[in-house]
Amino acid sequence: MAAKKAGTELVKSIAEFSGNSKGFDRIMKMIKITAGGDGRAVGEFTVAPEHLNLAGTLHGGLTASIVDNVTTFALMSKGAHPGVTANLNVSYMAPARVGDLVEIEATTIRAGKTMAYLDCVLRLKEGGKIVAKGGQTKFIGFAKE
Repeated sequence: MAAKKAGTELVKSIAEFSGNSKGFDRIMKMIKITAGGDGRAVGEFTVAPEHLNLAGTLHGGLTASIVDNVTTFALMSKGAHPGVTANLNVSYMAPARVGDLVEIEATTIRAGKTMAYLDCVLRLKEGGKIVAKGGQTKFIGFAKE
């Protein structure tokens, strides 16, 4: 249990650092990390008006940014370099609307010497309907100095 809590605290601190940045990643401030560690990151957020597209549903670009960032948090919780994105993919399955609580679960599938492979699922907390699935491949093979 103590190791799990340490992992969750690590993911929370990574997410907080990201959310407090002056750059684009500050959008991650909206996500509350609920679990993590050992290659995993779990969080949630409530869809707000500023998260919507013109059709009134969760914006696809925001969804892609969530996949990008939360999978990186999962990777870093495994002790790996955050790397750089080589490929990012998102499949949009169902809409999320204002007031919906969305759960995010990111998992490190494999982190080798040069590449890492990560998956992510966003689902509505009520009912479990999948909003989006995605993942990324990251280059992590930076020379150690």
